[in-house]
Amino acid sequence: MAPRKAGKLEFALLGSGSKGNATLVRHGETCLMVDCGFSKTETSRRLARLGLEPGDVTAIFVTHEHSDHIGGVDSFSRKFGTPVFLTAGTNANAGKRAVRGANLLRIEQPLVIGDIEVTPVPVPHDAREPAQYVFDSGQHRLGVLTDLGRLTPHVVQQYSGLDAFILEANHDEAMLANGPYPQKLKDRVGGGLGHLSNRQSAELLDMIDCSKLQHLVAAHISEHNNTNGHAREALAGALGCESDWVQVACQVEGLGWRQLA
Repeated sequence: MAPRKAGKLEFALLGSGSKGNATLVRHGETCLMVDCGFSKTETSRRLARLGLEPGDVTAIFVTHEHSDHIGGVDSFSRKFGTPVFLTAGTNANAGKRAVRGANLLRIEQPLVIGDIEVTPVPVPHDAREPAQYVFDSGQHRLGVLTDLGRLTPHVVQQYSGLDAFILEANHDEAMLANGPYPQKLKDRVGGGLGHLSNRQSAELLDMIDCSKLQHLVAAHISEHNNTNGHAREALAGALGCESDWVQVACQVEGLGWRQLA
């Protein structure tokens, strides 16, 4: 990997949850957005909250075709001329949300956009060709990992040794089992193509090298089947740290800028 511009890698979340997702990763002159599950107007409002304008977004990387991740991508891209990267399977299965003129990714094939190298990582989820992402500034690595139903050896390999990690802690297994969802939806969320529970996410932290971790963010937390406290407690237990060291990205406020030292 060729050396890139010196500087600090930083990230923020516009929002995280079943009503819309978007994450920002910035280094040097490059600002990437992972997913855009909000309308272009709402996305612009949330960007302004973080000191950005839509034109500051260099490119959008899409994880999969579910509406809370891809819902605003095409309209934002067409309005502001933002390039979009996603897998062929995601775009083919997106229906009316398909992105015209999208750049098609190849899973596991890294590419460099400006000052950031991006690696698409395959994950098991109930979508056509879903990908999660690892971002590398040449000095630091940030992993974004949500919307997968089980851990795989490849996930363990790719997300080991990160400096920052945005990790799904979707549900507490007992709360899901006893909660208001119909059984079919419970089976989907808790199944191998659904979402990671607090326990599964904690298990992943036990399996990877966390020795360089400066930031851990619990993301995509269910408003019906989890609490911030449950998620923090589980992830902190795996790391052996205080629960308030684990940060939480919420649906409404997202998470403000975090910088890697």
